[in-house]
Amino acid sequence: MKATGIIRNIDELGRIVIPKEIRKKMDIKSNQPIEIYVDDNKIILCKYSPSCILCDGTENVTLFKGKRICQNCMDEIKG
Repeated sequence: MKATGIIRNIDELGRIVIPKEIRKKMDIKSNQPIEIYVDDNKIILCKYSPSCILCDGTENVTLFKGKRICQNCMDEIKG
């Protein structure tokens, strides 16, 4: 994970602003869903994408190293 050098405070309602530079780099638009999960002592934010990044399938999709991949594509990669 690469450090950006950008620090933001959480407001009294628990909100944090994602800097414009990061939103632009990650192609995150206003009102776009963001997935939030915890990994050890880290809070991870990801663009929500419920389908496989390789085939766009939605069946048997699992998270692998921060990316969603379906079982069929995983089997093909292992193959």
